This record gives sequence, structure tokens and C-alpha cells, in this order.
Amino acid sequence: MANLSHLEEIFSGDGTGPARSRRWQTGASPAGLTVTLIADYTFPVRAWLPAAAIVTLLGEFDVADGAARTTISRLARRGVLEGSRRGRYSSYRLTSRAAVDVWSGAGSIATFTTQPDAWDGRWTLVAFSVPEQESTRRRALRTALRWRGFAPLYDAVWASPHPLTPKGRVELADLALGAMSVFRARQVDLETEANRHPVEAWDLTGIAEQYEIFVERWSGVLPRIGAGDVTGADAVRARTEVMSAYRHFPVLDPLLPVDLLPADWPRSRAREVCVAVYDGLAHAAQEHVRSVAARFSDGPHPGITAHTIAGMSAGIGHVPD
Repeated sequence: MANLSHLEEIFSGDGTGPARSRRWQTGASPAGLTVTLIADYTFPVRAWLPAAAIVTLLGEFDVADGAARTTISRLARRGVLEGSRRGRYSSYRLTSRAAVDVWSGAGSIATFTTQPDAWDGRWTLVAFSVPEQESTRRRALRTALRWRGFAPLYDAVWASPHPLTPKGRVELADLALGAMSVFRARQVDLETEANRHPVEAWDLTGIAEQYEIFVERWSGVLPRIGAGDVTGADAVRARTEVMSAYRHFPVLDPLLPVDLLPADWPRSRAREVCVAVYDGLAHAAQEHVRSVAARFSDGPHPGITAHTIAGMSAGIGHVPD
């Protein structure tokens, strides 16, 4: 699985780490909305989007004009967006570096649950010791491990069912603060109540609940999508919100092996619903974004194209200008 920490730092606006409340199911930050809107409709060519169009689109999410402009400026200062002035209009797009991170993360999200569910029964364990006075660094290490699919089996022992890739080893070496040991091993069950299975490091009940909240909310929209009743700004809003919520699942549930999960685990159903909403609204949303952009430019915007989960799953990447 790709490292999604860089992706979330781009979307969050402040890089504070994984969502820890249910609010991510009901809304996104102005920064997250801005990046999502630009990314969803300007790949694969990193097309320019007029600043006034971005402000207008954000307004359809109840973001005030002033807050929208401030968000754009902050993202530009952070190196997420780059600007250009052509004639009377200022335009923005993702920087090359941000585009690489966003597309890499988007590809990982798009293929989430489609990868082979093969597991050799072994766990990757990371044990570490960071001095007490280094609390900030210890907190940063824990956050980074969580983004890489680990969960705390014990305070300083984190587990993942997946082996470390060569890239993962390099990333983990860069995170090594204090002392650290990494193992790949099988669990030995103890016939005692004190025995703890590594999968218990994840709150399976809580994760399943988040999946069910997602499925319940968005499956109710599918009949209207099928009837063609979700158009214009409503299509853009629904498409943006469904992906803003769904992109958190690879962190909450880093493809835990099916053999370890309760029956009827809702991971696949959540993906089906997300694809139906996101891809089903692609054309209607694309046409709305194009119409808004045309109001603030001197010509058409053929580069504005709504990509789909199907396309991302097939490996259709971006081509920097």
C-alpha cells in the first residue's frame, strides 16, 4: 500500500494526521475541498483552473469567498498550488510535486480492496524506544506508523500484516528515532486470557461502523443518480464529498486479511457504493465545472476532465506539463 501521509498533508491544510473523529464522514476542510476539486477535474494534463471558478465552486460548498481566496493563497504558499495570470484572469493548478503525491495516493485509494487478499500468516512488528523528553518526536513516529498501515499492539510495539517493501524499509529507516527493531514473525497463541491477537490492535467494531455509516449515507443517493436527477452543482458536491469520506478507509483498514475479519466485512460494499456515486456522476460534474470555468475565461477548457475510479484502477496517470 502506498504511503498516504503525504496525501493527507496536502488535503488537510495543516498536516495534522489521520482523522480521529466521525466529522470526516460529514464534511471536509476548505483546503481539502480545494485540492479535491482541482485534482478531480484537471488530471491528466494538470489543466489550469481560473481562480474565480475555484472560488465559485467552493461557494457551492458554503465556503465564503474570502475564506476560499485565503485557502488558495495558503495552498500556493505551501507549494501545493502554483498560479499563472493570463490576460484578465488568474488561474491555479497543482504543482508537479503535489500532483505526483495526489495521483499516487488516488491510485492507491482507487485500487483499495481490488488487490489480491493473500496473507502468509506473519506479522511485521516495529518495536521502538524514544526518550521521554522527546514526546513530540515519539508522537510523530506513531503518526507516521499509522499512516503506513501499522497499529499499536502495545504502546511501543506496532503491528502490520503486510511485509515491508523496499521503499517502506527506506521510509522506516528515515523515521528511526531513538532505538528501533523490526521483525517479521508468526504469533504463538497462549492458552490464557492474557493472550492478545495482533488484529486486536485495530478497532474492528469501530471500523465496521464507519463503513456502515458510509454505505447507508451514499447508497441512498444511487436511485437518484440512476434516474439522472443529480446534476450541476449537486453532482460536483456529491462526487467530492463521497471521495473525501472514502479516502480515509485505507488508513482505518489497511487491507487487513479477510481471514482475520468478521463475516460480511463491509469493505467491498463500501467500494461498490463509492464507485457507483463517483463514476456515475463524472459526466454531469465535468460539464458543470466546465461551465463555471467558461464564465471566467476567454475560451473553452477541454483540459477539464472528470477522471473515474475505473480509470485510476487501470493505472491512467497524470502527465505533467
